[in-house]
Amino acid sequence: MEKKISSAVIKRLPRYYRYLSELLEGGTERISSQELSQKMNVTASQIRQDFNNFGGFGQQGYGYNVAVLREEIGKILGLDQSYQVIIIGAGNLGQALANYAGFEKRGFLVSAIFDINPDKVGNMAGKVEVLDMKDLESYVASHQVDIAALTLPKAKAPEVAADLVKMGVRAFWNFAATDLNLPDNIPVENVHLAESLMRLSYNIVNVSQDS
Repeated sequence: MEKKISSAVIKRLPRYYRYLSELLEGGTERISSQELSQKMNVTASQIRQDFNNFGGFGQQGYGYNVAVLREEIGKILGLDQSYQVIIIGAGNLGQALANYAGFEKRGFLVSAIFDINPDKVGNMAGKVEVLDMKDLESYVASHQVDIAALTLPKAKAPEVAADLVKMGVRAFWNFAATDLNLPDNIPVENVHLAESLMRLSYNIVNVSQDS
């Protein structure tokens, strides 16, 4: 049976990748778990445990080769391949996502953005044209679509997501302020911006009380 990796480890992998990318850009060739722990505020023991889930990567007395470790974590995260992304909703958030160049650097290629507003259809968002939602099904049928980013109103999101699953889309990046009830084999990453602010608010209040 394949070993199940905890969600906590999976959440840390992108942070490892980001820090290793910064180290590589800065010219660092080798790093120990202790040095990495100081940068990431994660214990050296935790880092070694995390990496041991995937085989270790390090050498006793040598530490980690930054370029090799970054490449291996990139493979674990699936960053050695590219993904075609469509955005549903050409409001401010949808257009901001379409304009963000950092996605393409990681292999996430925005290929289309859709909206029902005739005033937005035909305009450009980043490098792509805003298409009419009426053309969504035909587009998905004729193009590879790996991920759908949902930036539409929450009332419409569950229905649109269910339709996209029927069309063959297998993963969702959900910015709509609602949960999607999709089959268990459909990965969904929920990004609830208001909830994130509420957690920040909670921490502000509690830090103020503790100090």
